[in-house]
Amino acid sequence: MIRQWRVAMGLAISRAMWRNETGSGKAGGRGLAGLARLKGLAGTDGPGGGEGLTRRRLLVAGGLGLGLAVGWTAWPREYPLNIPLGPGELLFNAYVRIAEDGRVIVAMPQAETGQGAWTGLAQIVADELGADWRTIAVEPAPIHPLFANQRFIADLAAEVGRAPAGLADDFARRAAIMVTAGSTSVRMFEVPMRLAAAAARAQLCAAAAARLGVEADQCDTRGGFVVAGDRRLRFGALAADAAGFEPPAEPVLRLTSDNRLAGRALPRLDSPAKLDGSANFAADVRLPGMVFAALRQPPLGGGRLIGVDLAAADAVPGVVAVVQTPGWVAAVATTGWAAIRAVDAMRPRFRIDGPLADDRAIGAALADALAEGGTALVRRGDPDTALAAGVTLSADYQVAPSLRAPVEPVAATAHFSGGRLSLWLATTAPEAARQAVAAALDLDPRAVIIHPMPVGGATGRGMEADAAIQAAKLSARLKRPVQLQWGRGEDLLHDPCRPAARARLVARVEGGRIAGWRAAVAVPDYGRAVAAPLLAGHGVAAALVAGGPDRFAIAGSDPPYQIGNVEIRHHAAPAPYPIGYLRGGAHGYGCFFTESFVDELARAAGMDPSTFRMAMLGQSPRLARCLATAATLAGWQGGAAGTGQGLACHSAFGSHVAVIAEARVEGRRVRIDRLSAVVDAGRIINPDIARQQVEGALLFGMAQALGASASFSGGRMTAQRLSDLGLPRLADTPEISIEILDSEEDPGGISELAVPPLRRRLQTPCSRRPDAAIGLFQSERKVHEAD
Repeated sequence: MIRQWRVAMGLAISRAMWRNETGSGKAGGRGLAGLARLKGLAGTDGPGGGEGLTRRRLLVAGGLGLGLAVGWTAWPREYPLNIPLGPGELLFNAYVRIAEDGRVIVAMPQAETGQGAWTGLAQIVADELGADWRTIAVEPAPIHPLFANQRFIADLAAEVGRAPAGLADDFARRAAIMVTAGSTSVRMFEVPMRLAAAAARAQLCAAAAARLGVEADQCDTRGGFVVAGDRRLRFGALAADAAGFEPPAEPVLRLTSDNRLAGRALPRLDSPAKLDGSANFAADVRLPGMVFAALRQPPLGGGRLIGVDLAAADAVPGVVAVVQTPGWVAAVATTGWAAIRAVDAMRPRFRIDGPLADDRAIGAALADALAEGGTALVRRGDPDTALAAGVTLSADYQVAPSLRAPVEPVAATAHFSGGRLSLWLATTAPEAARQAVAAALDLDPRAVIIHPMPVGGATGRGMEADAAIQAAKLSARLKRPVQLQWGRGEDLLHDPCRPAARARLVARVEGGRIAGWRAAVAVPDYGRAVAAPLLAGHGVAAALVAGGPDRFAIAGSDPPYQIGNVEIRHHAAPAPYPIGYLRGGAHGYGCFFTESFVDELARAAGMDPSTFRMAMLGQSPRLARCLATAATLAGWQGGAAGTGQGLACHSAFGSHVAVIAEARVEGRRVRIDRLSAVVDAGRIINPDIARQQVEGALLFGMAQALGASASFSGGRMTAQRLSDLGLPRLADTPEISIEILDSEEDPGGISELAVPPLRRRLQTPCSRRPDAAIGLFQSERKVHEAD
C-alpha cells in the first residue's frame, strides 16, 4: 500500500504535465446527477440535473479516451478526457484506471489538505469496485468539467447570487470550477465516483464471464478478483479485455452488505509518505536551473513601491536579480536564504494611498454599519409583535478578524518556456488559479498547466492565487524556473481573514421557550469575497454575485431551534483588510452569536441551558439526539457556577453536532480540561478519518478562540510569527471524547462541523468577563421592558 501510494504521488508530480484544457479552452457541459440517495439504483436529481448516468456523460468508450460528450445549452460539444496513462494502464472512465499489474488508480477531484479526502473518496471507489485496498493508488484529477464541485458553487450561489435556480451548478460544470471547501468532498462526489466504480465493475464482470463461459450476472468482485463460483480472475489479468467492453448505460450499485470497505477504518493513503518525509509539497519542488525568490508587499491600505536600496541587495552573495513592480518587490537568488537576506537588506519603501487597517477603525465601521437599517434576509412569523408583547433581553457581541495561519507558508514554483507556463502550487481551486494567472500574464488559459500539490493544512488559503501570479511574472521576466515562498510575516499580513463581525440580538422568552428573536449582524459581504477568486475570468458569473443580498455572511445566525417569530438582518460593513474563506465559514461567528445569546436567555429564564434548548428541538430530532448524548457523555451538571461546563449545538453542512467543554481561567488565560462532542454526519465512509476531522475541528476552533485573531495597527498585522498568536500547543490539548452516531442518512460534511460550537463554547465565559485575556470580542447585556 505504501509503495502504491508513492507510485501515484510520483506520477502526480513527475508525469502530471497535463493539458489542463477542455476542447476550446472554456470548460462546458452538464454533468452527473448530484447527491442521489444511495438506496439501490442511482440517477435521482441533484446538482447538475437529474439525467442519471449515461455513457455520453461519464464513460469513455472502450477505454480508448475517445472523449466525453456533454451538452452545452442546445448543442453538444466534445471535451476529450485529459487523463494521462502510464505503462500498462487502462482507462475505464474519468475516475478509474486499472493497470495490468493489478493497481487501481483513482483520479481525485478534491485537494488533499490533511482532511483525508483522498482516502475517503478512494475508499468509496474501492468499496463499489470490490478492489483490494492494498492496490489502490491516487492522483490529482486534471482540470475538467467532470470534476467540478457543483455542490459548493450551487450552495454559494444560492446565498450570494441572483441567478435562476439550477444555473449555478450548470455554470460550475461548464467552467470546470474545481474547489475543495465547505465540507463537500463526499457530499458532492460519492455518487459519481460510486457510479464510475460500478460501471468498471460491470466491465470486469463482462470480461470474466466471456473468459469463463458464464453469464455476467453470475460474476461478482471481491478483494481485487472477479469471482464466479469457486473460480476467480485478477483485475489486472482482465483489465485489457474489460476496457474494451461497453459500459452499462445505468450502472447498478451494490446492494449487499458483505465484504464492504465503506464504513471501515482503513489506513490513510497519505500518512506513510508524510510520516517518512517523502511526500512533496510546493516548496519541495526542484527544477533544473531554478532560482529562489522572496518578496515584500506594502501594508494593508493600497500602497505602491517608491524605493529600494539596490546596492544593499546586490551585496548579498548569490543574488541574481531584483524585480520591482508597483505592488511588490522581489529579490531572486540562488538560494532561498540569500533571497530572504536580500529583500531584508533592500529595505523597501511604500507609499500608502488608502486608509490603513486599524483595530479601532474596524470596530467603528462595524458600529456604524449596525446603526444603519440593514437588509432582512430571514423573516418568519411576526417578530415585531412577538418582541413587543413583553420583557425582552438584548446583547451585543463582537469578534475580531480570524486568521487561517496555516502551517505551510505560501509557496509557488513557476516555469515559463515556449509560450507555456507550468505552475506547481498548493491550491484548492486549480481552475480559478489557472484563470487568474492567465489573465495576469495575458495568456490563453490553455497555455497554463497546473500541477496541484498536497496542501499543508490550508484551512481556506489554497483558494487564492496571488503567489502563483507573482511567481509566474518572475519566471516570465527572468526566463527560468522560479520558486517563490512568502515569509511567515508576509503570510500573516496578507492572509485573507474571516472578517470581523458585530451582532445585536434581541429576544423574548415565554413559557420556557423563545417567543421572538431578532438578530442584526454587521459584517462585510463575506460570500462575495469568497466567490471572487473562484470566478476569475468569468465576467457574467461575477456580475451575478456583484449585488443583492449576501446570505453567506449570516450563516449560523439563524437559530436551529423551533422559534415561530424570527428576523435576521445583514448590515454590510467595509473591510480594510483582505477577506477569504476560513474553515467553518460564517458559521464560526454566527454560531457564537446565536448560542451565546441562547445561554443568556436560559440563564434569565432560570433554566438549565441543555433543557432550555431541548424544549425547542422537537423538529430537529437528529440535533436533539446529539445534545442528549453529549450531556450523558460529558456528565453534564447543568452548567452551574463552579462546574466550568458550557455547551453549544449546531447544524451545518448537512450534519449536526453538540459540544460540551470544561474550562477554567488561569490568570489571564483560559485552560480547557475536557471536550466532549457528539456528531451525526449521516453514513460514515471511514470512522477513523471522521473522528480525526472532529478532533481537528475542535482544536482548530480552540485555536480560533484562544489566539488566531488578527490585530491591526497602522496597516500592519501586530503578529509577525506564529508564536505571536498565542496558539494552543500540545501541552494545552485537553482530553477529548467523541461519539459519532450511527445513521443511515446521506453523508453530511464533517471537516468544518465542530469549529463553530467549540469557538462559541470557549468564548462564552469571557462574554461575562470583558477584562479577560482573550480579548477577541466584547459583549454587553440589557433587559428591556415592553412598551
